[in-house]
Amino acid sequence: MRALFLIPGDNGEQLQSFAAVAAVADQLKAEVQVVCPMATMPIWGLHPAVGRALPFAYDQATLADWANLMGSVREPDFQLCFNLAPSRQMDLMLSLSHIPTRIAASGFSATEKITPSADSWPNQALAAYLQPVGVRLEADSFRLTLAQADLAAAAATLPAGDGPALLLAPSGAAGDWPAGQWQDLPAAIRTKLPNLRTQAALGGATAGALRQRAAQIASVDVVLASDPLTVELALLLGIPLVALGREATSLPKRAGVQGLGSATSLSQLTGAEVLAALGLA
Repeated sequence: MRALFLIPGDNGEQLQSFAAVAAVADQLKAEVQVVCPMATMPIWGLHPAVGRALPFAYDQATLADWANLMGSVREPDFQLCFNLAPSRQMDLMLSLSHIPTRIAASGFSATEKITPSADSWPNQALAAYLQPVGVRLEADSFRLTLAQADLAAAAATLPAGDGPALLLAPSGAAGDWPAGQWQDLPAAIRTKLPNLRTQAALGGATAGALRQRAAQIASVDVVLASDPLTVELALLLGIPLVALGREATSLPKRAGVQGLGSATSLSQLTGAEVLAALGLA
């Protein structure tokens, strides 16, 4: 069994598909390939079930891009396609492919049309795509596994001490929680928790940098983040998380995970509210 996932979107949206991809690979014993934007290809290096990530510019594809995608789709003899990017052009390409089962929410190429899930957590909402082929999705049970060498290297970079380690991951985007608030927070926490250790989240989007970032997140006790990529990685790693600017409904109902504030009004969020979310009121 060979399965193809067509997944548009940024790194965060790619990570939201990890559990669904794992479920298909495990339950159908499938070899999985993913078609994603070129900038997001390195993130799939974190997923052990994905044999290959293929680049495709969903929003700006040229005729040559479509021709290359057609060749990539027809050559490996896929039996199953999950199309998360329906469009007239994609429908035309898939209708000319040899893939017998094509699942999508809409489009004339779909052999199985799904009703989008009412679940507001994107990871679990993908269950609707898997149901037609009998695959069960329990997204909150999925955990990302990392190499022991990467985990050991990350642990070695933590600040010295035996107190809890807090990772701070601002997005730095317009409308983020103000930089001054991020800077003042560690001192405010230490008035209540003197042995706190804090660390700033790593950046970078290469395969190596993403492995290091994931290992860093896995090595701390709590993550406070407005950065979408860090939020999604923390969820997949099972690390306690306070996600700034995320509605509770867009997160799994899991102990230790909560959203705080609105993405459009983070500047109004107080330090006291963040301390309370961290259990330090």
